Amino acid sequence: MKTKALLLFLSIIILSCSKTKKESSTLEIITLKEGWKFQKGSFPDAVSVDFDDANWETITVPHDWAIYGPFDKEIDKQVVAITQNGEEVATEKTGRTGALPYIGEAWYRNTFDVPNYDKSKKVLILFEGAMSEPEVFVNGKKVGEWKYGYAYFYFDISEHVQSTNNSLSVKLNNKGKSSRWYPGAGLYRNVRVILKNQESIDQWGTFITTPNINEEVAQVNVKTNVTGDNLKLVTTIFDAEGNEVVSNETTTRFGNQFEQNIAVKNPKLWDTENPYLYKAISKLYVGNTLKDEVTTKFGIRDINYDRNTGFSLNGKPTKFKGVCLHHDLGPLGTAVNTSALRRQLEILKDMGANAIRSSHNMPSFEQLELCDEMGFLFLAESFDEWKKPKVENGYNLYFDDYAEKDVVNLVRATRNHPSIVMWSSGNEVPDQWGSEGVKRAKWLQDIFHREDPTRPVTVGMDQVKAVMESGFGAIMDIPGLNYRVHLYEEAYERFPQGFILGSETASTVSSRGIYHFPVEKGSMVQHDDYQSSSYDLEYCSWSNLPEDDFILQDDKPWVLGEFVWTGFDYLGEPTPYDEVWPSRSSYFGINDLAGLPKDRYYLYRSRWNTKDETLHILPHWNWEGREGVTTPVFVYTNYNSAELFLNGKSLGIQTKNNSSPQHRYRLMWMDVKYEPGTLKVVALDDNGNPTAEKEIKTSGKPHQLILEPNTTPIKANGEDLAFVTVSVVDENGIPCPTATNQLKFEVTGNGRYRAACNGNATSLEQFHLPTMKLFSGKLVVLVQSTKEAGDITLTVSGEGLESSSVQLKSIL
Repeated sequence: MKTKALLLFLSIIILSCSKTKKESSTLEIITLKEGWKFQKGSFPDAVSVDFDDANWETITVPHDWAIYGPFDKEIDKQVVAITQNGEEVATEKTGRTGALPYIGEAWYRNTFDVPNYDKSKKVLILFEGAMSEPEVFVNGKKVGEWKYGYAYFYFDISEHVQSTNNSLSVKLNNKGKSSRWYPGAGLYRNVRVILKNQESIDQWGTFITTPNINEEVAQVNVKTNVTGDNLKLVTTIFDAEGNEVVSNETTTRFGNQFEQNIAVKNPKLWDTENPYLYKAISKLYVGNTLKDEVTTKFGIRDINYDRNTGFSLNGKPTKFKGVCLHHDLGPLGTAVNTSALRRQLEILKDMGANAIRSSHNMPSFEQLELCDEMGFLFLAESFDEWKKPKVENGYNLYFDDYAEKDVVNLVRATRNHPSIVMWSSGNEVPDQWGSEGVKRAKWLQDIFHREDPTRPVTVGMDQVKAVMESGFGAIMDIPGLNYRVHLYEEAYERFPQGFILGSETASTVSSRGIYHFPVEKGSMVQHDDYQSSSYDLEYCSWSNLPEDDFILQDDKPWVLGEFVWTGFDYLGEPTPYDEVWPSRSSYFGINDLAGLPKDRYYLYRSRWNTKDETLHILPHWNWEGREGVTTPVFVYTNYNSAELFLNGKSLGIQTKNNSSPQHRYRLMWMDVKYEPGTLKVVALDDNGNPTAEKEIKTSGKPHQLILEPNTTPIKANGEDLAFVTVSVVDENGIPCPTATNQLKFEVTGNGRYRAACNGNATSLEQFHLPTMKLFSGKLVVLVQSTKEAGDITLTVSGEGLESSSVQLKSIL
């Protein structure tokens, strides 16, 4: 199947300020960030223009009301058998949805002006994410409602607005038993008011593809849906430096659509290493009068899925080295934040990842824009549930009425992103069983094809035997297998497509810096401390270890690649401790909830990052009381051999080999007897010569704090974040990997304390309070800018420790 390139959405460029305006003679966009009033509870009179909300909380949007806690095991406690995990007996699940108070009704109110409004104008209100079941009222009148909390949607409110002092009320309602993970709550993505002429380009009405590309020229196909008569469209393409490349004018329309084919000479292609972006400015005229102007970023690139070469990007065979990501941002909850998303992607880029799967929901516009800029391939997912329920109050309630509308909005809003190379219509849906599920899968896939003929569609299938028998797997463009590594060969033989995608892989579990003995493989292992061992040998009843997937990627050319569950820990689903309190967040992440790499990060980096050296030792070397006891040492490295030394004495050379999946990808010294001191590994090149080394040491008592910001300066926009990693060292500067000191945080100057996170899945400390315990010697503090440029100081103190400060700066 040949699938051609396309590229970026945002048909409007939006400035990121409070109640931001972008004004021209043709278009005004108001981003409603500040001035919101919020209250949880039932307030039916809040639709009224005159409703008194003076005592309500004043907040900014994006906003997640539930992330502030407190954690409580009784919140959405579900007694359920998780059938997709193979459970047959219902048990009590605490923390399944994060144990945060997301359930219930809540209201948001704001006012806005539309200064250039008159009856000849069109006004839309756009919601990029509202959790959930939003009902929207303007000037006391209901203008519309939606259901799906992950959907983007808009309403035409032209008949309900006036030039000044428009009242906006939004009612949200989150049901219990509506999710399998922490869904968040509130207006967690942006809300925008859009003013335009009646003669205009339709919302999400631009669709750019690049169906033919060679070194000399690229065909850029621009389809533009419009409203109005006697129209002329002029589309001008600019390169990344802002230079005009080519322009095209047309008055020929087919129905409500213009179609232009524009030749771009000597095109620069978008790929994961050089994500080059062009810009198309579409201007709509009546006569010589400009009526609308839309800017669309896009990339010129070609994608192809073939039974012989697998997935190719611009003619180059490429494996997906991907991770799955839930939509929450750890201590920020689900409130979208560009700097937090950028940090995630920077961490994954260093690991060597090249792909993201939005699981199991529609991605934010900000995430897609960053993936375009940074060079990530993207699998954009829609649903976790179709008609048959996984949870009582899930999407099954809305499927019949909303599934097509939600898919249409997903595709039209995001289809111009070059990063998106595949759609997913569902994840592990119970509809995999039976003929009705096959019909639903075909129906949904046809909607995706109608809206976007250029990209294939997949489903994350975990009932592999069932989809072999029913034909469900055979009709999919891309057969995606979730786990079930033992069935890959059979699926490849049975399915007609000629390839398999690891749409969800591994689900290995670990806790950063925690190691359990004896060191052995185990499924659904539980320990007294409610942590999973960071030796990376523990997994779930349905899942496996990373090496099982590595072997398939390396040895089977028909495997397109993988999307690991998950890139980062997330709130909710604390398997294998989902029946144990106080576990309230996942253990699956390659990085923890604070964004700190676990040991497993370096295992993936050693295989995926082919440019940089990886040499990582585990466990830590502070084991008082284990003197003389066997304490295995693993090394994750891109070198094939290494020699290990303990206090200067060689413990031998290990070389990767095929004696077991673990030996193929790890270096392991299983018989090391612990003694305090220095553990050093020396990597050897293919000729046996030393080429790199790394050492870790036994530390003394915690003495001093070290503060390391991920970036400075930050933008003085009231939203930008610095993530400061806080760690503790002894008096000789050696890290203390077992420290659990309680710390306090203070921010002064032109910034504010936003949150902290230590990555401990059992911690019940609230993120927004300025105190938290270290976990495995580290935590992360989030410092947020104000709108005033200047200096910011973060000071961290702890009992028995020297306090430490770091200077940050914010700039306009």
